[in-house]
Amino acid sequence: MKKLYLFLWLLALPLVLPTSLSAQQRLNEITQRGKLRVGMTGQQPPFSMESKSGKLIGYEVNLAELLAESMNLELELVRIEFNQLIPSIQNGTVDLVMSGMTINMERNMKVAFIGPYVISGKSVVTKSITLAQADEAADLNQGRLRVTSLAGSTSEKFVKTLLPEATSIPVANYDLAVEALLKDEANVMLADLPICLITQMRYPDANLLTLEDPLTMEPIGMALPADDPLLLNFIENYFNALEMTGLLKELENYWFETGSWLSDMK
Repeated sequence: MKKLYLFLWLLALPLVLPTSLSAQQRLNEITQRGKLRVGMTGQQPPFSMESKSGKLIGYEVNLAELLAESMNLELELVRIEFNQLIPSIQNGTVDLVMSGMTINMERNMKVAFIGPYVISGKSVVTKSITLAQADEAADLNQGRLRVTSLAGSTSEKFVKTLLPEATSIPVANYDLAVEALLKDEANVMLADLPICLITQMRYPDANLLTLEDPLTMEPIGMALPADDPLLLNFIENYFNALEMTGLLKELENYWFETGSWLSDMK
């Protein structure tokens, strides 16, 4: 708890804003509203998922909670399908997005990114011992394979671009992807490594396998509007403080390594 108090103290300095409206419009709107609206799917463990009580929990949920507290704001978690997350920033539905989102050039031309706070990579979940031994994308580029992935994600793009011989099965959320895998409607679920590892942990009796090493290396970060440098600067400082106090590492260990929270999942 000492680290939490130190973190909040570091960010609880008075917020002094310049007079230029264009440089502070978003941050002004957020502070005047008294509420920080964070978009996420709520279906991407361990980044975000629903608990048995119906509350959203997860690594990025904790990050959002700490950010809102450091800004003395109420937190509103807005559940949105993955392929609508960036449009939700652009149309002002949310203030920022934290949803296991890979930072890439295509997205960075639409929104700004803070991070990465996690380095991930593409991996798979499968029942096949042979497929779980894949070393590169070419090993999965087979006409007989049915590969499910999250619609609108870099995983879906990976399947369509690098696995053209396989049948692509995009779905709205990872629960549907896992269901397709368990029912043998898909041979492979392709997703970011943390999601693959947690899926394997969630279903210990399903004989699910994953890769020893990911097929790619990808940075995961927060997406936010590109038109307010003050908002960008404040959140950069927030993540610097998280790292400086060691809280970022503690949260990473809890959500990505211990698995002690799995029993609380819905």
